[in-house]
Amino acid sequence: MPTPSGTEAGAFGPKMRTLTKFSRQVAWPLALGTGALAVLLAGALAMAAPQAPAAPAPKAAAKGPATATAVKKDDAFQTAIPNAILIDADTGSVLYEKSADMLVPPASLSKLMTTEVVLNEIKQGRLKPSDEFIVSENAWRKGGAPSHTSSMFVPIHSRVSVGDLLHGVVIQSGNDACIVLAEGIGGSEEKFADMMTARAREIGMPKSTFGNSNGLPDPKQLMTARELAKLARQIIRTYPEDYQLYGQTEFTWNKIRQINRNPLLGMNIGADGLKTGFIKEAGYGLVGSAVQNGMRLIVVVMGAKTDKERADEGKKLLEWGFHNFQTEVLFAEGQSIADAKVYGGEHGTVPLMADRVVGLMVSKVAQNKIIARVTYTGPVPAPVQQGQKIGILKVWRGDALVLEVPLQAAESVGPGNLSQRAIDAATELMIGLFRAGIQRL
Repeated sequence: MPTPSGTEAGAFGPKMRTLTKFSRQVAWPLALGTGALAVLLAGALAMAAPQAPAAPAPKAAAKGPATATAVKKDDAFQTAIPNAILIDADTGSVLYEKSADMLVPPASLSKLMTTEVVLNEIKQGRLKPSDEFIVSENAWRKGGAPSHTSSMFVPIHSRVSVGDLLHGVVIQSGNDACIVLAEGIGGSEEKFADMMTARAREIGMPKSTFGNSNGLPDPKQLMTARELAKLARQIIRTYPEDYQLYGQTEFTWNKIRQINRNPLLGMNIGADGLKTGFIKEAGYGLVGSAVQNGMRLIVVVMGAKTDKERADEGKKLLEWGFHNFQTEVLFAEGQSIADAKVYGGEHGTVPLMADRVVGLMVSKVAQNKIIARVTYTGPVPAPVQQGQKIGILKVWRGDALVLEVPLQAAESVGPGNLSQRAIDAATELMIGLFRAGIQRL
């Protein structure tokens, strides 16, 4: 891997690769705008079981993690909210979190997942905004006027377009609109809920589960603050035109005018979405997003005691983030980040890179302690194709994991000749025997 100017290249021989984890430190100053961030590359390599079925490959790890040390810590944000998270929408960097991985009832915040499924169906060409669905008696009774819950007030047996129903879900938080969409797309709300869970897995939400389309109390309806933030980011980045719905302050349908319940929209802080929620079992929740000076943040608060606390804490978190953080580049687009060991290839390693600039939110007012590690399963069996997904870059700020970026092969590596493959096999066999001996000690 090319090393930055003024750094020590070092050597990683077979003996060092036999260790479960090792590190080296290399001074690597980065230009970080207003505040200099001293970055140290530390080669802490995470081992993983090999995937190559034909090779006696042991656990391996990639070199190239980055570490930044600091003297002063950021002033911690304090909140009484049980579950919260604040992230940068551009990089996904976590700026603050509190019990962000705890599964809790999301109430109407789960309608973000309902909306994502519908927008994905439209994007895939399986649905059009002009398509119409019939309002069933079930949708009318469970989510309409008779339910005495948030409703779009669609008349029973009427036909409503997908576009209008989306307005009803996003702006009016209509439970009836959710059920109509669920029945129209999935055949039943139960089957649509299964679609929601499956789609959540597709977009990187491994914990969330759904029992209905609207967030009314259901034992299966569970989400985490972290996954709600990831979902909001998915909607903002994947459906930018449709996302504008979340910033509309009102919607009139069938001569009934209703106001968007998101309190952030009227606070003059650059907010333009997303959703509020409340049920007795969950308390008051909010997923919000705002933009200031070209920087977009996403906030999630769950379990507030009152709607005022929900609004106040959401606003405070956003303003704290805008005031205290700025985006800095860790790795430029196309930059080699680490080398992964290759088994049976014409070259012994393959450089890894991200498919974009890797940026991180760092403090404006304090020095930062940044640690980055690259993990992958290896040695990677040849042939390796350029663009092949190999590993993950994980970045910590202090003790908190704040960024994960998939890494891919920067170039192709073809299969080696017979002698190269024989040498690799012998090397890995010796490493395996050495590790087995160490484990018996």
